[in-house]
Amino acid sequence: MAHSRETESEPRIYGYARTACSVLTHFICLIFTVFVAVLSRPGTSLFSWHPVCMTLAFSLFMTEAILLFSPHGSPIRKFPHKTKGRIHWILQCLCVCCAVLGLAAIFYNKHLNGKAHFTSWHGLLGLVTVCVVVAQSAAALPLIYHSLAKGWSLAKLKRYHAASGLITYLLGSVSLFLGLCSTWFTGSVREYTWYLSALCPALSGLVIMNQVTNAYMAKKRLQS
Repeated sequence: MAHSRETESEPRIYGYARTACSVLTHFICLIFTVFVAVLSRPGTSLFSWHPVCMTLAFSLFMTEAILLFSPHGSPIRKFPHKTKGRIHWILQCLCVCCAVLGLAAIFYNKHLNGKAHFTSWHGLLGLVTVCVVVAQSAAALPLIYHSLAKGWSLAKLKRYHAASGLITYLLGSVSLFLGLCSTWFTGSVREYTWYLSALCPALSGLVIMNQVTNAYMAKKRLQS
C-alpha cells in the first residue's frame, strides 16, 4: 500500500516541481531582460540597442512563446490550442524582428567604427542564430496556412517544428551566454552579478528543453 501511494504521489510531485520551474523561468527571463536594458541604457548609443534587442528576442519573446504550450506554467493554459498558436506566432514575429534589429545595430555600429565583423565566437554564433530563427519561423508558415503543407502530415510538421525550435532556442541561449562573456558586459558588472546573469540563459534552456522533450515523449508513449 505504501509503495502504491508513493507511485501515485510521484506525478504530483513532478508536476509541482515543473510548475515551480516554469513560473520561475517567467520571472528569470523578465528580470534578466530588464537588467540588461538598464545596464545598456538603450538610446545612449547605437551599440546599446544590440544587447537590448537580442535579450528581448531570445530571453523574453522566444521563451514566452514556448512556455505558452507548457501544461504546467502557461499563463493561458485554459485557452484553446488555436489561440495559443496565434499568440505563439505573434511572439515569434516579435522575436525575429528584435533579432534582426539587434544584428543590424551591431553590424552598422562596427561599420561606423571601422571594426571587423564576426571575429568572435559570439559574433559568429549570433549570426548563425539569427539566420536560423528567421528560417525556422518561415518554415512554420504551413502550420498556420495548411494549404502550404501539401503532401506533408501536420503531425510530422509539428514534430519537426518543435525539434528545430528547441535547437534554435538553445542556439539563442548559448549566444546570450557568450554575450555575457564580452568585454562590454564583464566590464559593466561585478563577479557575483556575472554568475547570476549566466544562470539565466542556462536555467531557461534546461526548462525549455525539459518541456519540449517531455511533451513529445508523452505523445510517443500514448501512441505506442
